[in-house]
Amino acid sequence: QVQLVESGGGLVQPGGSLRLSCGASGSIRNLYGMGWYRQAPGKEREFVARIQMYGVQSYAASVKGRFTISGDDSKNIIYLQMNNLKPEDTAVYYCNWMAHWGQGTQVTVSS
Repeated sequence: QVQLVESGGGLVQPGGSLRLSCGASGSIRNLYGMGWYRQAPGKEREFVARIQMYGVQSYAASVKGRFTISGDDSKNIIYLQMNNLKPEDTAVYYCNWMAHWGQGTQVTVSS
């Protein structure tokens, strides 16, 4: 059984920063394939970022250059550093590994 638990969401002004964390427990041997998705109100869930094999990072075009995904293998945690946040980044952010999802954490960007 795999459990993913996100934290770090909140309310931030445009241009601000937040760092999300996702702790993984259960049958996860490494962080490869773990990533982040988000779902804004009235919209479908969309890909944000992922750690691929050999630590290669992939990003959605809308966040590239502003968001950075990283991980700590020793703790089975991944992070999403979000800088220069925009109102359109407002969404529930979900941690993902294969078919497993966390409960989500709300990020609201508003003045």
